[in-house]
Amino acid sequence: MMCQHHNLLALHSVQVHQANDLTSEVWSRGIIGKISSSFGFSNRAGSRSGKLALLSSAAEKHSWEDKRGTSAVYAVQGRRPRMEDRFVIDENINETGISLFAIFDGHGGEYAADFAKSVLVTNLNKKLTQSSNVATGKESFKTAKEDDCTDSKDVKKSDEDPKAEINERHKLKTDSPGSSLSQRRQSFRKAKTEDGMDKSGNAGSNNNGNNNAAQQLETDLLSKYMGNQSPARQITKENLLNGGKSGQQQQNTKPKTYEAKCYVQNGSINYGKIITDEVLAADYDLVEMAKKVSNFAGTTALIAVLHHTKLIVANVGDSRGVMCDHKGNAIPLSFDHKPQQVREQKRIADAGGFISFKGVWRVAGILATSRAMGDYPLKEKNLVIAEPDVLSFDLIDHRPMFVILATDGLWDTFTNEEAVAYIRERLDEPHFGAKSITLQSYNRGSVDNITVLVIVFRNGRYEIGSSK
Repeated sequence: MMCQHHNLLALHSVQVHQANDLTSEVWSRGIIGKISSSFGFSNRAGSRSGKLALLSSAAEKHSWEDKRGTSAVYAVQGRRPRMEDRFVIDENINETGISLFAIFDGHGGEYAADFAKSVLVTNLNKKLTQSSNVATGKESFKTAKEDDCTDSKDVKKSDEDPKAEINERHKLKTDSPGSSLSQRRQSFRKAKTEDGMDKSGNAGSNNNGNNNAAQQLETDLLSKYMGNQSPARQITKENLLNGGKSGQQQQNTKPKTYEAKCYVQNGSINYGKIITDEVLAADYDLVEMAKKVSNFAGTTALIAVLHHTKLIVANVGDSRGVMCDHKGNAIPLSFDHKPQQVREQKRIADAGGFISFKGVWRVAGILATSRAMGDYPLKEKNLVIAEPDVLSFDLIDHRPMFVILATDGLWDTFTNEEAVAYIRERLDEPHFGAKSITLQSYNRGSVDNITVLVIVFRNGRYEIGSSK
């Protein structure tokens, strides 16, 4: 009997413990359920949409936007520690009927992108206004002479000739002076993959001796970017600032810009030439200012000018433009400048530089870009240049539905065709799909700043909309 009594007590104890465990489990599930429900994770079917909602909400905390009648832009800081993208929408500049749109993707800080947005855009607007006044007869002028427009051959090239204007582009990521070395190195060596590989890419040279020279150049340039924290600082000063034996020094002469009359031929404005001259002049000023304050920042530049039936797109870097034509096709408006491209690789080699593979192809083993504004250490050797490639489009031929201009934060997660298809289904949204695709890119895992600008056309024509 005593044994049976102990067995009954033990059974009762187990039942009590099981009941307590069950109560505890039910209580826990209830609390977790409430928490999950509050965050949108109430059930398995809805967990994915809940997570996406949380991600989008996080992205929108640091966002910027602008909405006009027929254009809109949306930008998020994303997973970056700061926002280095800048954008511009200038519709109907000074009542000329000319509209300018621009995207600047800064790297190494905001300095270069801010400079481009304020100085370059201001200069462009001024020159575009003057040229328009000349072309329409609002401003009297004397016929341009050869000695007035030194580069007369270039000025006479019509931007209506697509063969005379080519386009491509590039990008950088460095960090601003003053941030920690690890942060600067991480931003500086921006890549989509780890820097685990190290393939030689001496731009056509097969001499083993060039490997040592290339290695030294990389050390020099990297130490320049890393500042006083680098042990090779003194070597850098000697080789970069004083010229060194390898590479060509950038000529200390500011690229010339011309009077408005030099850009007008038979009433037609050469927009491509205006943009090219102003970009190069602004880059020179930016580099000179950056030297004085030891700022190594740089920026891409994607500029679109719309006037009547003309669309002109100038590009420096790897921000990208895409057009959706009347058939729904994705038409590239620009092409990324990358070091491994034959043309870029040859130019870098001719300047005494090289490219190497470290996760991605890099100029001097450092920069995953071949063109940018700013970045003065590499400008001194002409390894990185700011000359834009320009493409011109006749809107009558293409009859576009819309145009997308975006930083590479979007193109890391979308192809041209995917972006066009995505926006096409969302043109009736307040931001013409710009906000939706930006947040979708973030949700897909983009780790960069993301800026998307959408310009909408009505029946293949661009109609200047009112802004508020």
